[in-house]
Amino acid sequence: MENIGDRRMSNRVLQIQGSAIHEMTRLSKGIDDVAFLSWAKPTSGTPEHIRSAAIKAIEDGKAGGYSSSGGIPELRRSISEKLHRINHIDSTEGEIIVTVGAIEGLAASVMAVIDPGDEVIFPIPTYSTHIRQVQLASGKPVFVPTDEENGFDLDIGVIEKAITSRTKAIMYCSPNNPTGAVYGEKQLRELADIAIKNDLFVITDEAYEYFIYDGHEHFSIASIPEMKERTLSSFTFTKTYAMTGWRIGYMHADAPLIPQINKAHIPLAICAPVVSQYAALAALDGPQDCVDEFRDHYRSARDLMCKRLDELDQVFEYQRPKGAYLMFPRIIADDGADSTTFCKALLKDAKVSTTPGIAFGPNGEGHARMSFCVPEAEVDKAFDRMEEYFNLDGEKQSQKTVEKGKEGGAP
Repeated sequence: MENIGDRRMSNRVLQIQGSAIHEMTRLSKGIDDVAFLSWAKPTSGTPEHIRSAAIKAIEDGKAGGYSSSGGIPELRRSISEKLHRINHIDSTEGEIIVTVGAIEGLAASVMAVIDPGDEVIFPIPTYSTHIRQVQLASGKPVFVPTDEENGFDLDIGVIEKAITSRTKAIMYCSPNNPTGAVYGEKQLRELADIAIKNDLFVITDEAYEYFIYDGHEHFSIASIPEMKERTLSSFTFTKTYAMTGWRIGYMHADAPLIPQINKAHIPLAICAPVVSQYAALAALDGPQDCVDEFRDHYRSARDLMCKRLDELDQVFEYQRPKGAYLMFPRIIADDGADSTTFCKALLKDAKVSTTPGIAFGPNGEGHARMSFCVPEAEVDKAFDRMEEYFNLDGEKQSQKTVEKGKEGGAP
């Protein structure tokens, strides 16, 4: 029987799948002592100097009202300096909007440039929320697979072939969630040439810009002078400074675009939380040792997870992440098993929470996302359990979990 509420919902919302990340979190809460690898949330606390700045802003009476929609001027000035220094983006204070995390900046950017029916190309796997944002704008996501055998690199030729008369933008995140791929300068310059040739916008999510390993480097496509007028770049304090709950980020675009993006930003948010803006100012202007410490921890945890995956080589195969703090191994133990069934069974029977790969686009199927921003003890706990779970006969035991899921045995 049709739910009366469904008949009243917009088609935009009805076509969107529920979040697999939040669903695995919900299911995990019903199980005691879960080894939790499914949430890309730093487990280290926000550094003390940032917390202290927020407290001082409250005590000084600065945090009780709205800021301008773009954000407090001193924060935008500091962001502009950072973009010059770190990202090599020629920016001014007037080209920045402080946002409610990178997600709201991306949402405002999508709403500002996408009309109903416009196509947006996504190199996939990619973060599922980006896809939903385009759907909410009544745009059409167009999925272009990345090159998994080469570390999920961009396939520039396939991207170019996907462009049609309805293509309006290309949207990507680098370092990538969920794969940990880092799109290099050469690839992004080739992507820029395609965008210029076809008069396309490029929308970027650069949330993990500081967490890159093994000599690889982050490159911001907006640093290419010819791309400034067509690039909308989003960044966040969430990942860099372990400020998940503070909901604070920023986006940069060319000055003529900012008033139009602000028209979407204001009804979505009015302004970013003011107390978080003062905390963000302290984060940018204060000591950066914490970022180095976070990066060292994530690199060490990544290496540990790779080692433990090597010991489960009959269950998973993987590409070593170049950045972020996420791993996206392919499930090889269950020929033909879907990732949702696999991950739910792993949660129920092994008490290990991961995220089904299908959440990150069609060719994410057959993978599981694992986060290594957790303590190394949590990585070991999860893999000890998986080793025990698969140790008798990995293929046979894993097939049993799939059969259980299909019979309704998985949660």
